[in-house]
Amino acid sequence: MKKTKNELAEQLEERRRRALVEEIHADFEKRRLMRRQLERGWQLNMNFVSGNQYCDVSPAGELENEDPNFYWQSRRTFNHIAPTLDARLARLSKVRPTLNVRAFSDSDEDVKTARLCSNVLKSVKNRIDLDEVISRATLWSETCGTAFYKVVWNYDDGQVIGTDAAGHGIKEGDVRVVALSPFEVYPDSLTAEDMSGVKSIIHAKAVPVTDIYEKFGVEIAGRDIEAFTPYSAASGWKRPADGNDSPVVENAEILIERYTRPNGTYPEGRLEIVAGEHLLYEGSLPYCNGDRGERVLPFVRQTCIALAGAFFGTSVVDRMIPLQRAYNAVRNRKHEFLNRLTMGVIAVEDGSVDAEELAEEGLYPGKVLVYRQGSTAPDFLDCGTLPAEFHEEEERISDEFVQVSGMSEVSRNTASLMRVTSATGLQLLLDQDTNRMHMSVESVERAVKEVGKQILHLYKQFASVRRILRMTGTGGYTELVSFDASDISADDIQFETGYDKTPQQLQEDILSLLSLGLLKDGDGNFSDETRSRLLDALGYGSFESAMDISRLHIRKAEKENILLQSEDVETDDYDDHAIHITEHTRALLSGAEENQAARERIMRHLQSHRRKGE
Repeated sequence: MKKTKNELAEQLEERRRRALVEEIHADFEKRRLMRRQLERGWQLNMNFVSGNQYCDVSPAGELENEDPNFYWQSRRTFNHIAPTLDARLARLSKVRPTLNVRAFSDSDEDVKTARLCSNVLKSVKNRIDLDEVISRATLWSETCGTAFYKVVWNYDDGQVIGTDAAGHGIKEGDVRVVALSPFEVYPDSLTAEDMSGVKSIIHAKAVPVTDIYEKFGVEIAGRDIEAFTPYSAASGWKRPADGNDSPVVENAEILIERYTRPNGTYPEGRLEIVAGEHLLYEGSLPYCNGDRGERVLPFVRQTCIALAGAFFGTSVVDRMIPLQRAYNAVRNRKHEFLNRLTMGVIAVEDGSVDAEELAEEGLYPGKVLVYRQGSTAPDFLDCGTLPAEFHEEEERISDEFVQVSGMSEVSRNTASLMRVTSATGLQLLLDQDTNRMHMSVESVERAVKEVGKQILHLYKQFASVRRILRMTGTGGYTELVSFDASDISADDIQFETGYDKTPQQLQEDILSLLSLGLLKDGDGNFSDETRSRLLDALGYGSFESAMDISRLHIRKAEKENILLQSEDVETDDYDDHAIHITEHTRALLSGAEENQAARERIMRHLQSHRRKGE
């Protein structure tokens, strides 16, 4: 029977799809084998952090337990890695960067765009709990050396804006940022030093087949798949070093997403998604998330310590493992020696006593020891005293922990604070710890900055429907702003990462400025406005308001500045005209007005204050 052209075309397309699926699976397996040794190192790190420290990578490249040389050997763990990691994570959480957008120029349009972009980023940060995402990524990077952020557009998020033909709600969509472990990311090159040197990346993880059907509408036969990570984060179950009884994801399949940068064959890049023997998606890179709107990989890399000529970084855990092994050995040998001193080593003549009974019961107090007549009575051997080398070696390894980890005793042990009583000296010690962690801090800053850029690019691409954003306006008042993609510019702005200061730090800065006299006027006095703002910043705004109404006049003037943007406002006889004149003049000099009409309204309002204030 002769086949039609459509049937032949369908057969050719089916063959092409099968060949593509096989090629992607082969590419995935090649990348897995290429970085197999790295994965074993990450698993070793996680075992040491969790306390399973008597394991190592075998010559065959597998993680296996280490057997004791003698059955009586002490094999206790004295974990110094976990508290050091906790101290580093706590320090990194205090230097968490926040994204601010600075206007590209002083024009009103750029100022307005920068203010909108800053509030969009702030809104996204609160909605997706970006701090928690950064914390998870930082935990991975500090443990394994590398972590990733995946910035995508989630079409199933946001408010419902309509319904489809089947009656299902259509949502406006929103940005989603996910922290990924290094076990899920497979680059095409292990020698690329940053994301720009990677041509393609595979993101692979075990996903339940029910989730695949819900997202892609394809039914796949599930199977039990061994989890990629050494232990399950959900259950807290730790995988043994020998690899037995590994945790599995039931009724699942490996979802492979291969992202390819734009090239000569695919000018818009390529995204291919495969699960089992099914090709779920094939098309261009969906996101214009790069500078100048080009399509780039939606991944951001974060490292603990970058390595030259390597894509994956290293961590302080790698450096501390040899010290941890040595420290465990010293402490265990020390305890074995103390056991010999306290329990003793008994020398007996052959056949003089019941050796089995003596080995089981020992020489407990009150024991009647019967030995053969004419033989030598059992006696304890002299084991000497504890050598000083044990203590010296233990102290030396502890000092090396500080040097290798970058965390001094000030951060790890509060008892050491008694050695330094000067506040300046303590601050210098804390600053030294921060300087030692500068590489990790800088990597977090760069990653968060890149995440912010990609968030704005995705809003620029997909926020076609006008959205309502609640943002802080002039004078501290809340504004509802309507915006869409045309109001966002991700190229004509400048990102800067800052840090949220604690109230104590703000108060210290204000007191320093007061001591220097920088807040006084030309006559050496504090104006009512300055005094009002100082008390408000120090947390005594309500106290000041009960004694002085200058703060209320400032608030009223700021509100009038907002109203004057669109309408004339009459002055009141009870206004403090001097304060109002200062605030309205500040609005004119700040250049925040959008049109000449608003400036003219403010000028007329100022003239009214001057007439009534005379």
